Parts: sequence; C-alpha cells; structure tokens
Amino acid sequence: MSDSKSTNAGFPCHFYRLKQATLRVKAFKRPFVVVFVLALILGLSSCASILTPLVTPQVRTELSSLKPGQYRLDKSHATVLFKVQHLGLSTYVGRFNDMDATLEFDPKNTQAASLTAIIEMGSVDINDQDLEQTLLGGAWFNHKNYPQAVFTSKRVSSVNENTFEFTGDLQWRGVQKPIVMTAVFHGGANNILTGKYTLGFSATGRFNRSDFGMSDYIPLVGDEILLEVYAEFQRN
Repeated sequence: MSDSKSTNAGFPCHFYRLKQATLRVKAFKRPFVVVFVLALILGLSSCASILTPLVTPQVRTELSSLKPGQYRLDKSHATVLFKVQHLGLSTYVGRFNDMDATLEFDPKNTQAASLTAIIEMGSVDINDQDLEQTLLGGAWFNHKNYPQAVFTSKRVSSVNENTFEFTGDLQWRGVQKPIVMTAVFHGGANNILTGKYTLGFSATGRFNRSDFGMSDYIPLVGDEILLEVYAEFQRN
C-alpha cells in the first residue's frame, strides 16, 4: 500500500516536471523558427535583388533598333477595352477576354506593315452576366450569327517616330466599314522569361455602332465606341 501511495503521490510531480521541460523546448523552438523565417525572407529578398536585373529586358525604343519579322499576339499580355457614353453621365467600360492577332513589321519599311486582329465577341466581360447575355443577343452583338469582329489593315502612315495610323476595315455584324487604329510602339526587347523577342504597343480607335446596324437606345447609350488596345507581340 505504501508503494502504491508513493507512486500516486509522485505522479503530479513527475507530470509537472514533464510539462516544464516541454515548455522549455517550445520556448527554445520559437526563437529558432523566427530566426529561420527571417533568414528565409532575407535569402529570398537577396535572390530577388540578384535575379530582377537579370530578367528585366533591355527595352530599345528607337524604331530603327526594332527587329523586323512576323509577330503573333501574346494573349496572356493583351487587353481590348471598349468604352461608350451612358446617359450622358458616365463612361461605361467593358472588355473582351479572347482575341488573336498577327503583325508583319519592318522598321525600315513601316508603310508595308500589316495587322490582322480577331475578337471573339462571346468573350465580352462587363462584370454583369445578365447584361452580357443581353449584349450577345440579336439586337446588339448578334453573337449567334456573327461570333467574331475582324480588323484588317490596308495601309500604314507615320505620325511620328513611334506612332502610326493603321487604316483598315472592320468586319462585324455582316458589315464592313473603314476605321483607323492609332498605334504607339513602346519598344522591343528579348524576353528572357519566354525566350522570344517581343514588341509592346498600345492603340486606340473609334467607330459608330450604328454603322454596323446596332442603333438601339441612341442617345441614351452613346453611338460612338472607343476601342483601347494594350498588347505585346512575340516574334515568330
């Protein structure tokens, strides 16, 4: 009986010692973990500071320095926006998420440049699914019968060293009309991340939607459509 009592009486003491030892181990681990995390952050920061200059492209903006050739749109770095006046109070902005384009470009003969761009109208994105379905209907985009809008350049004229006007035809909703896209080349560089030589540019253009048989709700919803394009093209 005395042995049993001695063992039971000593149990809380042993438990207390074990708990204290565990707390000491945890207390030891905390600063170690903190030091490890700080070292990891500093290491990653150091790597980033080393790698960033290595992967940052050396962009050349002089037209003469850009490489000639056939280019294809880098879809992951391309945005097409459309803007229209709404009730005379604000500008309504939407975008298309699916497009493709090709560019033939020679800095020594810019007038021979050619651009073809295709927009998938079903990819319209205005952050309102109900209104998107309305736009795809017959009174508006008529997507079922005309799933694409296509721009094909016909001639190119220089505005200044890095700005050009691409005059061409926009085919949409069974109608073909001339429009002008004013493009600004932002430069070219070898992209180490893709291994491809890349051109960057932005462009703007305007047209009246009524010219393409889409005249509902004018002037509550504006007639003039402003297009904005931001894109990178990769050399084939």
